[in-house]
Amino acid sequence: MPAEHLVKRFDDELEKLDASISEMGGLAESQLAMALAALRERNSETAEKVMKADNRVDELDRAVQNQVIRLLALRQPMANDLRLIVTSIKIASALERIADYAKNVAKRSLQIQTMTTPPLALNGVDRLGRLVQNLLKDVLDALSSKDDARARAVWTRDADVDDVYHSLVRELLTYMMEDARTISACTQLMFMAKNIERIGDHATNIAELLLFRWTGEEVVEERPRGTS
Repeated sequence: MPAEHLVKRFDDELEKLDASISEMGGLAESQLAMALAALRERNSETAEKVMKADNRVDELDRAVQNQVIRLLALRQPMANDLRLIVTSIKIASALERIADYAKNVAKRSLQIQTMTTPPLALNGVDRLGRLVQNLLKDVLDALSSKDDARARAVWTRDADVDDVYHSLVRELLTYMMEDARTISACTQLMFMAKNIERIGDHATNIAELLLFRWTGEEVVEERPRGTS
């Protein structure tokens, strides 16, 4: 096969890989937004949509793995191309986990609909969700625009998520101690909060991967952490 044809095939496969990652990012972002809306509005239909849509994310994750195999089979990529391929499969894995966590939030939103739930506790989870939602949006924007400054800004904001999460956990424990009727609902909200906090961690991991992709250097400094 002529070298020029191999190069074109390789470039075409790279474009397909980018397209798959981009679609995964859009779906993961949408999953989180819908899961939070389902919780906020106590909307069963929206929660069900989140759970059904997860199948498409899983399909794309498998597609990324197959695309990476084809790229490696076409030629032995070096330097920039190799970093792009390696980080792509790791970013896809992070996005797949984000979608899973969003699905978990949607599932639990169904369970609390008939429980005694303090409105302020619900608002607290939603506040954490919106913070993480912005974090995910910014890292996906950084990916599409190849903006390393924005990616680094996302990396530094993980501490904000930690602070809000730990504050929310203390708040939920207080509700549970003050009124035993809220224990079931607050326990579910605590699990949701942990899932949302983990989404924030994955968004930050994606930011690290993007910085490595574009600079060739791993982030060696310790990630900023919130106060517990």
